[in-house]
Amino acid sequence: MSTIGIGTQTPEQALASLNNMTQSLTPIQADEHLERIAKAQAYMAANNIDAIYLNAGTNLTYFTGMKWYASERMVGAILPAIGEVQYIAPYFEIGTLNGFKVVEGPIHGWQEHENPYALFVSVLKQLNISNDATIGIDESAQFFIFDGINKAQKSLNIINAQSVTAHCRMHKSVNELALMQCAMDMTLAVHQATASMLYEGITTTEVEAFIKKAHQKVGAPGNYFCIVLFGVATSFPHGVKDAQVLKKGDMVLIDTGCKVHDYLSDITRTYVFGEPTPRQRMFWDHEKAAQLAAFNAASIGATCEDVDASARHYLAAQGLGPQYQTPGCPHRTGHGIGLDIHEWPYLVGGNKTPLASGMCFSNEPMLVIPDEFGVRLEDHFYMTDSGPHWFTQPSYSIDDPFGLNA
Repeated sequence: MSTIGIGTQTPEQALASLNNMTQSLTPIQADEHLERIAKAQAYMAANNIDAIYLNAGTNLTYFTGMKWYASERMVGAILPAIGEVQYIAPYFEIGTLNGFKVVEGPIHGWQEHENPYALFVSVLKQLNISNDATIGIDESAQFFIFDGINKAQKSLNIINAQSVTAHCRMHKSVNELALMQCAMDMTLAVHQATASMLYEGITTTEVEAFIKKAHQKVGAPGNYFCIVLFGVATSFPHGVKDAQVLKKGDMVLIDTGCKVHDYLSDITRTYVFGEPTPRQRMFWDHEKAAQLAAFNAASIGATCEDVDASARHYLAAQGLGPQYQTPGCPHRTGHGIGLDIHEWPYLVGGNKTPLASGMCFSNEPMLVIPDEFGVRLEDHFYMTDSGPHWFTQPSYSIDDPFGLNA
């Protein structure tokens, strides 16, 4: 008996079954960026942090709405504990950056032959921030930016800004959750359409190309990322160098996601092309049970490591592992998600961060059976005051992964 929903239609039919799902969405507005800034400034004031530097990338976007890419040139913003945002950029980019500005604030420019890090220190002085102030540097900034700032100053106390950025970004707002929910729904629809068009002899490269078209059909620019694996290759969590060709009895692992107004989805489905063997079925069922154990352990006040441990305790009881050994689960149970595909907090041993409302996590305690296959079932959940809530319902069964006959 073949797996339900697998290989039932042509790629053209599968693509035709999808529609744009983004039409009613609203991106994050300026007032929410200002609320984020206020929350960061309150935390900074309470923790004696005088300012933080936000580098081009997701931290800059999160707080100011400014969308810019990290490069060899310093582009970013100083967020002081008191006062308005101060942008720093090359002079020749100021006109362009003004077009991207969502939160007001002056842009301090530096010419190509000038030192942007000296300008950074000068702006701090303009803000009356003392020479011995505590300044946080964006944790994602390249080392040369930290190094340049450090050489341009004499007595600043430079720290990692993650305590501020993570404090704010870990807790998603209603608007953020709505964008992520749509992105997750889109990717799940793409997964189901992809499964329906598989056929013996198709290559992983061809499947990846279909997934890109499918994400575009539901309203995304394309794939934010895409991993397609068949057979033994599924035992390598993030893939192998060469493409594979689909054969009857192969385990299929597809991990993909898209971006909707800057927020991301990330879902993995694993199933068998054809009739599952008893061994494939057994490990698939263990993976589903481990995922459920992690979900059930996610309660307000429980720690991130508690959730990870629950999945591992179940697997150890089945003779898998123990801990991060294989056969078993070699990586963390989950990661945070939002503007970045992997962000704080992480469901992993040693992380004692307590779960709180608004936190979002992947739940993917992948099983690796070396030299045979891997099984990863990945869905995300977010925390509410009453406990965890799935963005997408987990895979139903190995025989009916999308619950079409449930």
